[in-house]
Formats: sequence, C-alpha cells, structure tokens
Amino acid sequence: MASGATSRQMKNGKTDWNSNGHLVSYTFPNANVCCCSCCLPFSCLSTFLEMSSQPHLDLVSALPEGGEYSTFSYADSWLQAAVTPGIENLNLMLHKKYNFPCSPFLSDGVRKSIRDLQLHTCVFRPTSELGPLRRLTSLDLNSVRITGDELECLLFNSLALERLDLKCCKEIIFQKIPCVLQQLSHLTVDDCYRLQVIECKAPNLSFMEYSGEKIILSLVHSLKMKRLNMHHPDVICYACAELPSIMPNLETLEIGSHIEVVNTPMLLTKFQYLKHLTIQIGVRAFPPPFDYFSLVSFVVSSPSLETLLLEAAQDGVNHESVFGSSSHLRQLPEHQHNCLKIVEIRGFSSAKSLVELTCCIVNNAASLERLTLDILRYPERCSGKANITCWPISNAALEDASRMVAAIKM
Repeated sequence: MASGATSRQMKNGKTDWNSNGHLVSYTFPNANVCCCSCCLPFSCLSTFLEMSSQPHLDLVSALPEGGEYSTFSYADSWLQAAVTPGIENLNLMLHKKYNFPCSPFLSDGVRKSIRDLQLHTCVFRPTSELGPLRRLTSLDLNSVRITGDELECLLFNSLALERLDLKCCKEIIFQKIPCVLQQLSHLTVDDCYRLQVIECKAPNLSFMEYSGEKIILSLVHSLKMKRLNMHHPDVICYACAELPSIMPNLETLEIGSHIEVVNTPMLLTKFQYLKHLTIQIGVRAFPPPFDYFSLVSFVVSSPSLETLLLEAAQDGVNHESVFGSSSHLRQLPEHQHNCLKIVEIRGFSSAKSLVELTCCIVNNAASLERLTLDILRYPERCSGKANITCWPISNAALEDASRMVAAIKM
C-alpha cells in the first residue's frame, strides 16, 4: 500500500486510495476479492474493475477457506472485465476450490497478447476449445488442480512457450511435454508429490529443476541439457550411474538428497564439460553414515570442473572421527586435476571420510585457488542491518573447528 493511503466505501465495496487520489485497490462487496497495489490502472465500475490500457495485472484473492461458492461469481465478473485484448501478464492468486474459467481466453485478442500466465491456488481445466495462445512464453502453475492430460492440452496450444514452472500440482501423475514446444528451454517441477513420470520431447530444453520423490525421467533430446538441478532420494547415486551417459554436455549440476541407500559409485563415463558442481546431503537420522570420500569420483570424472560446493549433513549419526582412528587415511592413486579452482565445504567436521575427501582434493587440485571449510551448513547465520544479529555457535562446534583445522594439516 502506498504511503498516505486511505480507505472509503464506493458502490458498497471497499476502496483504497493513495495521497494523490489514485486508486490502489478495490475489494468486492461480500466477495473479499482484492486487487493488490499492482492494479493502479483500474477504475471502479459498479462492483468490478474495468481494465484500462495497461498490459499488467496482478490479482490477490482472500476468498475464505470455507469455500463460499456464492462469492466466486464476483471473481468471474472481474476476470471477464479485466482480461481484455492487449493484456500481457496475468498473475492470479485465487482459492483452491475456485474453477478458473477458460472464457477470458476465448477472445482472439487476449490469446494474441498474453505472454506470461501465473495461476496460484485454483482449479484449471483447459480443453481443446481454448485455442492457441500464440505469444505465451511463460507458464507458472502453483498449487493448481490440473491433470497431466489437461496440461498437455494447454501446452499443445502454447507453441511459443519458453518457460514452464509447476509447483504442488498434486493431480499430475504422468506429464508429457510435446515436441511442438520448439522454444521451451526452462522446466521447473517442484513438489508435485503424485508425479511418477516426466516425458519431455521438447528439442531445446537446456535447464531443468526437479524436486520431489524419485521419478522416471525421459528426455528425448537430452544432449541440449546444460544445467540440471535435482533433489530427490538417492539422487547422488542416480547422477553417477545415469547422467554422464544421458546428459553428457552438462555444464552446471546441483544434486541434493536426504537419503542415500548406498555410497557414491565410481563413474563409468566422464562429465567432460561439467564446470560447476553442487552436492547437498541432507539430514539423516539413521546409520550407516554417508561415506563422503566416495564423492571423489565426481572430481576424478569431471576434468573441466572449476567449482565444487558440498553441503554435508549434520545428521547426528556417529561418523568415525579422524582423531583416534587406527586406520590410515584413504587415498587415490595420483590424479592431477588442472581446472578445479574453488572448493567450499559447509557443515565440515572431523568425520574421517570428510577429511579424506578434503585431503584428496588438496593433494590433487593443481590449480586450487580457494578452499573454504565452514562448520556451519548454512552460511546465512547472521541477519538484520549490517548482519549484526547472529545465531550463537556452541562451544562444542568451536572446539570442533579447531580440531578440523588440525585434521587438514595432518
């Protein structure tokens, strides 16, 4: 809300105005449908807002969780009035039981102008009668009830699509992404917990993010993939066993897992072009502890690797400490790495396998410029103005910090 804003009633609805007399929001009577401050170009007409010539529209809804269906008609009327030819960006946050209508997109003028569509918390059932969305380049569905078949129908009508984001879409089980999406380069799928299969035939996909349960991933044109972020159980083992052969041209890889049943196997095929690698190992409260030394296979098999970030689990499982261990530190046969320049390990401890991994990197990375060992898993420990508010560090952690420095110098 702008400074100096005031509220007053107009035509039985609540309106908010700034100090310059410009309308910044309007709440429909009884419906609790409220435009956010991005809706400045609107003027009040009866019980809905009519859009002027502005191409951007953000709508935030406060429809009650109880599901008062009688209020949904106000949103229907508002959409019919606001979504007009010339609109380019449409960002709607609605209600989990609200059925977002296709009717605003039946206008040929709207289909020709809409570029960015974001739907949050609603039901969306697109059908073939929707027609082509000729200029739609970005589609973001968050907590939207839509099936895989319905989404595929929408995708077939969105030939200019460049980016697709799906989050918490719980009705999608098998998602097909058709080959007609020639421009699609970015795909994000996050926490669609019933999803089992992604089959992507888009020929120019180069960046994919996935987070959720382990799924079957089929990329017909995987040679174009340059950047991949994956977070699911056993993803580290999957990355070693599968990715070098199916995505050989990866340049940036981020993988994260809170459960790894087995330790990392040696890679049979190299990541020839991989330059940036992030590995996140989450909390696990059961034995056996993860063998961090097994991650050296990524370094050995990535000759172009320049940066490595490892977030180690602070898991409560008793790792064998490098201090008091009767066995020698494991080493690999001499393998000089000529590209690795920056290594950062967060959540570092005196766990023997973690010290072994670090020593192996130090001994073999001929171009190493910076090595950061942080006992904290998350570096954002301090916040506030000038980062003066910080979470305390325990005495045990500080003692372990001095021990880990001694361990590396051994």
